[in-house]
Amino acid sequence: MVGGLHRLISVDDYRRFARRRLPKSVFEFVDGGALDELTLADNRAGFDRLRLLGRVLRDVSAPDLSVGLWDKTQPTPLVVSPMGSNTLIWPQAEVAIARAAAARGIPYTLSTMSTIGLDRLARQVDGELWFQLYVLKDYDFNRKLVQRAAEFGYSTLVVTVDLQTGGKRERDLRNGISIPLRLSLRHVLEGLTHPGWALRLVRGGAPQFENVRDYIGSTNAGLTIAARVAASLDDAMAMEDFARIRDWWKGRLVVKGVMHASDAADLVAAGADGIWVSNHGGRQLDSALSSIDALPAIRDAVAGRVPLLLDSGVRRGMDVIKARALGASVVGLGRAIAYGAAAGEAGVAGVLDIVLDEIANGLKLAGIPRYRDIDAGLLAGHGGVSQ
Repeated sequence: MVGGLHRLISVDDYRRFARRRLPKSVFEFVDGGALDELTLADNRAGFDRLRLLGRVLRDVSAPDLSVGLWDKTQPTPLVVSPMGSNTLIWPQAEVAIARAAAARGIPYTLSTMSTIGLDRLARQVDGELWFQLYVLKDYDFNRKLVQRAAEFGYSTLVVTVDLQTGGKRERDLRNGISIPLRLSLRHVLEGLTHPGWALRLVRGGAPQFENVRDYIGSTNAGLTIAARVAASLDDAMAMEDFARIRDWWKGRLVVKGVMHASDAADLVAAGADGIWVSNHGGRQLDSALSSIDALPAIRDAVAGRVPLLLDSGVRRGMDVIKARALGASVVGLGRAIAYGAAAGEAGVAGVLDIVLDEIANGLKLAGIPRYRDIDAGLLAGHGGVSQ
C-alpha cells in the first residue's frame, strides 16, 4: 500500500506520481510514443477540440453509467486495454489491475505479452476477463493461445491487427530500453535512485512472458523469448487469416487497432463482433489520425451492426462522454491505468474511481441522466447546434 494517494485527484496527478516513483527509462517506456510523437499528442488534442452543448432542467439526481454491450448490461462504460511488461511497473501488476477492475464490474484485457499466464490470472481474479491476441507467423501457436483462452473462461477474444512490426520509439532507444534488455550503468543508477522500485523488482523477478513460454519450442519466458516473439509478428496477415481465427473462436471476437472505415466494414462482414478503434496509443504508426477523430467515419460505416470500442489518449471522464457522443459503446483505459499501477492495486482503484466520478459528474452537468442516452446532439458541430 502506498500512502498519500488521497491527494491525487486526477489521472494527470497519477502520471506525475508515476514519473516520480519509476525510473526515467521505465516511465518513458510507459509514457512515450513513436518517432516525433505526433499521434501521441493528437490523441489528447482530438478530445480537447470537442465542445459540449449541455441541457438544463432535467432530473439528473441519479446518473446511470451502465451501458448495453452485446447481450448484457455493463455497469460502467470502461474496459481495461491490454498492456504488456507491467511487471516493470509493479510486481504482479496484472493481478492488481484485474482485481481493481473486477471490483467495479470492468472487464480486464490480458495481453499476449503479459507477465502472467492467462491460466494463472483466471485462477486469481473473479471478474470478466478478455484475452488479446498478437498474431504471430506460427498459426499453430496462435490457435493454441486461442484454445487456452477458451479453456480458462475468457469471455472475449481481442485480435490486434495494427502491430505488423514494432514502432520506432526513440525515447526507449535513447534510454537503452530494448528487447532483449541489456542492462547498462544508466539502468543501475536509476535503480539506486529509486530503491523502492528496485527492491520490488528484485523480489518479483525479471519479466516472465508466460503465455509465450514454449514459443518455437523454447521453455524460456524471459526477455529473450520476448525478442523472438517481436521478430515473429505476422506482417503478412490478411483477411483469410482473420477468417481462420474467427473459425477457431466460438465466443465474442473484437478486432483492435482499426482506424479506417472500409477496414471496419470489411471486418464486420467477415464476422467481427466488435470494432476497437485504436492507434495503439501513438506507440506504433506516428502521424496516424487520433482515435477520436477516426471514430465518426467508422461509426457510419458500421451503422450500428456491432459495438464500437475506443482507446488512445483517454485521461478524463469527459473523454469517455465525448467518445460516446461520437458512437463508442465503451472506452478503454491504458496508460491511465499504468500510471495508477505505480501504486499497486490501490493506485489502479484510485484512477478508475476518478474517471468514473468524472463521468457521473459530467452527465449531471450536461443534463443527461443516463450514459446510454448520450448522442451526437451533445457535441457542437456534430448534431448539436453551434452557439
